[in-house]
Amino acid sequence: MTNPLFDLTNKVAVVSGAAQGMGQATALAVAQHGADVVVVDRNIDGAEATAATIRAMGRKVLVAGTDVSCPDAIAALFTQVDATFGRVDFLGNIAGDGHLCQPEHLAIEDLHRVFQNLVIGRFAMCQQAGRRMLAQGCGSIMNIGSVASSTALGRGHIAYSMAMGAVLQMTRELSTEWSHRGVRVNCVTPAQVLNPSLAARMQEDPSLESRFLKGIPAGRLGQPENIQGLAVLLASDASRWITGAIIPMDGGNTAMNAGGTPGHEQHLIQTFRAETK
Repeated sequence: MTNPLFDLTNKVAVVSGAAQGMGQATALAVAQHGADVVVVDRNIDGAEATAATIRAMGRKVLVAGTDVSCPDAIAALFTQVDATFGRVDFLGNIAGDGHLCQPEHLAIEDLHRVFQNLVIGRFAMCQQAGRRMLAQGCGSIMNIGSVASSTALGRGHIAYSMAMGAVLQMTRELSTEWSHRGVRVNCVTPAQVLNPSLAARMQEDPSLESRFLKGIPAGRLGQPENIQGLAVLLASDASRWITGAIIPMDGGNTAMNAGGTPGHEQHLIQTFRAETK
């Protein structure tokens, strides 16, 4: 039986990017705890597969192929949600595409496109969900940021990092504006989480995984299901006094960048000191 503290029965969750990765994991987790789910993804086949699993749990599902970079499409999505469910209790704001390019070569139109995807689209999702949550006096929004929201990644991530920094501040501002009216807004900041696009990049560059792992003291990449506990916590009343929080999900990456040293490097330092005595 679901712990009442995490019970999402009769709640409605809107989850973008729900065809795969962290979006799919979030959609399945909130459904497992009782929520009906709006499954949003341009990959309709993947979204339908997620929806089929949720329906098998006995939950209601709406599938939408919305382009979450387009505010008009997002407004139309929430009109559908109104007609189908009549409320929104949780937004998993996850979908969005970046663009890799060295700063000196980054085309301004590509920078605009990344901001449209990751900032304007994310804000429009928050705004549409937030209006409904404010009207009902309660609700929770989980934005997905990145370790790149507050630390530099390099490797051509400048457009992505700039946009993710904006997502962090969007979260803080919305929480400050809305929390006294019952709407909580938090941001989860993952390090590298394995998904099809990241797997393809690592296949192209076999050294990439080892470079990532140098920044992750836990010694492994993230898995999509690592978001599930946080998603259920933030969607539920268990987190009713958590808002405006920036929550790392990074295997220790943020803490290490604040001044620590991963264990294997510490061993090398100690060896070097012993050899130079």
